[in-house]
Amino acid sequence: MKNGSNKPNILLIMADQLAPQFLPCYGHGVVKAPEISKLADEGVVFDAAYTNFPLCAPSRFVMMSGRLPSQIAAWDNAVEFSSEIPTFSHYLSSNGYQTCLSGKMHFVGPDQLHGYKDRLTTDVYPADFTWHPEWDHSEERLNWFHNMEVVTKAGPCVRSMYLDYDDEVVFNAKRYIFEHAKESSDKPFFLTLSMIQPHDPYLCREDKWKSYKEEDIDLPITPLGSVTEDPHSTRLRHSYGASDEKLSDNVVRNARRAYYSSISDIDDKIADVLKALDESGMRENTIVIVTSDHGDMLGERGMWFKMSFLEHSARVPLIVHAPKMFSAKRVQEAVSLVDLLPTFVELANDGKQGNYATPIEGRSLMVHLSGGKGHDEVIGEYFAEAIDTPMFMIRRGFKKFIYADSDPLQYFDLSKDPHEHNNLANNPTYATEVRQLMDEISSRYNQDALRLEILESQRRRRFIKGVMHEQKIAWDYSPLRDAKREYIRNNMPVYQLEKRARFPQV
Repeated sequence: MKNGSNKPNILLIMADQLAPQFLPCYGHGVVKAPEISKLADEGVVFDAAYTNFPLCAPSRFVMMSGRLPSQIAAWDNAVEFSSEIPTFSHYLSSNGYQTCLSGKMHFVGPDQLHGYKDRLTTDVYPADFTWHPEWDHSEERLNWFHNMEVVTKAGPCVRSMYLDYDDEVVFNAKRYIFEHAKESSDKPFFLTLSMIQPHDPYLCREDKWKSYKEEDIDLPITPLGSVTEDPHSTRLRHSYGASDEKLSDNVVRNARRAYYSSISDIDDKIADVLKALDESGMRENTIVIVTSDHGDMLGERGMWFKMSFLEHSARVPLIVHAPKMFSAKRVQEAVSLVDLLPTFVELANDGKQGNYATPIEGRSLMVHLSGGKGHDEVIGEYFAEAIDTPMFMIRRGFKKFIYADSDPLQYFDLSKDPHEHNNLANNPTYATEVRQLMDEISSRYNQDALRLEILESQRRRRFIKGVMHEQKIAWDYSPLRDAKREYIRNNMPVYQLEKRARFPQV
């Protein structure tokens, strides 16, 4: 069943904290994710896709706005996403799309839609100012969120908060697809399906756990102590307690096994949603994109979670499945989530460039999708935990540069050193390149002013969140449901209600 406009539907599927290194389509030999693999085999796979900020909320704000974090004050996980910033949902709505969100987007602030006409679930995370770092007290631990218990107690369970949430997200997305099909709307849909798995805590269903053998679970490629640790990594490990733990191989395997099992679970859920597209008759006219907000270190270098520009934390999967539009291929150029807004706008507008209400830093991926050679550059910014000054990343070609005023420089050639074991920053051969990159960052950013802006924001929010908690004010989203219009009610004869709900109609 096609919509009357002939514009393609767009289904954006997000898994939280999913590192591409742990997907079979990116070369992992243990993880089982056949549905994602099939999408990759038939689609365009980006081998060097990155987040622009390796943390949940800022990464998503950047992805939706097409702006770099510093341009929209996306400082951390508890900063308001301003309502006046246009998002890809706004632009697609203005292009005739019905826009809908089922699942997590980690919006902070009273606006919990940001251009989505419909939102089917609440968020899994709070919408207030609680989870922000305090650079005034940067040595303190992150005892309000991340800790090592999620690693040491990883394993199977019958139910968990995240399993419940993802079940709800998928159920509502499938219902939305069928409702859209029953309406026979002239409008195409843009549906974001955003699950929380495989984000820690590393818990999974028993059947998925049993589908992996303990002896098959691989240990980290770069164990703790095998390379010189950079200061930011040291501070991160201290902040969530990893520096206090001496983990056995068995504990590490258990956490990775649960993470792999969660990937298999979301793969089943993706298959379930795609089956709904098939059954509704809308699969052929729907572009499917699979990505994440950031990766997970998952024990590499003794690190867990994200918040780093190292590869396992900063890279994301990016698969675009549209076989009728783009031939299957792999893209080597470095791209990032900030590029999705102009890409979606051009996909929705027959390849034409958008007319944007604000400057954007994102660059369309249409050239890459069509087999041409597009841009090969990622700019990353980080203003959150385990640091008290801005941090930046530039990946250009296969070279990656990481810079923070307070820390030693890092420079890697990923073509020769994909696991970042050999820091070239002090190698005389690369002195000119390193100096040029430092000059580029100095000319791009007023770092002193930026730091003061971030500190002021943190102090404002520290004050306001205390008042909000005292007043019991919350911005958490409550989905609107009208039970008077659900199932069998007396607003029309029963047979008419039953007939209307049947799909396909007879």
